[in-house]
Amino acid sequence: MSGPQDSAGGHQPPKVWEWKKGSGGRFAAINRPVAGPTHDKDLPVGRHPLQLYSLATPNGVKVTVLLEELLAMGHAGAEYDAWPIKITEGDQFGSGFVAINPNSKIPALLDRSTDPPTRVFESGSILLYLAEKFGALLPAPGAGRSECLNWLFWQMASAPYLGGGFGHFYAYAPEKIEYAIDRFAMEAKRQMDVLDRRLGESAWLAGDAYTIADIAVWPWYGVLALGELYGAGEFLQVASYRNLRGWAERIAARPAVERGRRVNRTWGDAATQLPERHSAADFGAPPRT
Repeated sequence: MSGPQDSAGGHQPPKVWEWKKGSGGRFAAINRPVAGPTHDKDLPVGRHPLQLYSLATPNGVKVTVLLEELLAMGHAGAEYDAWPIKITEGDQFGSGFVAINPNSKIPALLDRSTDPPTRVFESGSILLYLAEKFGALLPAPGAGRSECLNWLFWQMASAPYLGGGFGHFYAYAPEKIEYAIDRFAMEAKRQMDVLDRRLGESAWLAGDAYTIADIAVWPWYGVLALGELYGAGEFLQVASYRNLRGWAERIAARPAVERGRRVNRTWGDAATQLPERHSAADFGAPPRT
């Protein structure tokens, strides 16, 4: 890790920023300062009304977990086809994907049960859309619903500090910058403390019931609390957040969560991967633990 830099020796930004294509570390090849498609490519379409185009990153896992939870509750209309979007290969810049999500980020959902089909992008928007569509995992209008949405939008606003901030500089940046790591580690720990305090008051984030708020937060902060994100468990002392960790363990043990984590996963132990999902039969035997 580099040492402190003074104003004389540190980086001085130019008057006008210029894109250096080779900068950015592991994800340099997929980041660019302009939007829009780079190539023509149609998306595959399966037999179910719900078509999901995603990858099993934390934001993608939110949606597949919700869909598996809805199916476990008996909502047959939540059957879906899940197609992998290989972001390291630039699939998100194909014309078909950009037509659903002009921001070129996973996940993206197309609901073909409507005429015309409804596109839904941004993970929080997808969770809210599906919860309202099926009338599940979202409290009725009132204080409970407001509390659920408080935590849903908290996650949407907070996760960039964890992913693009701490995760990038701690795990992926080509140069380890002490100031950046310290700045975002402090914020990640503050956010975990926010959750730990809340979960000391309530069994679930929105109150007494498991909701889309828990589903949204868990793939980021729950997995972090379990020591499975960025290899940073010891560095951030995640074991000290006991309420958060207990909540994370309860969610991790849910069968629908175990299934949802596998969908569109293309790395790691083969037993945990399910690159495409078209029916419950695709899961076969449960994943090894």
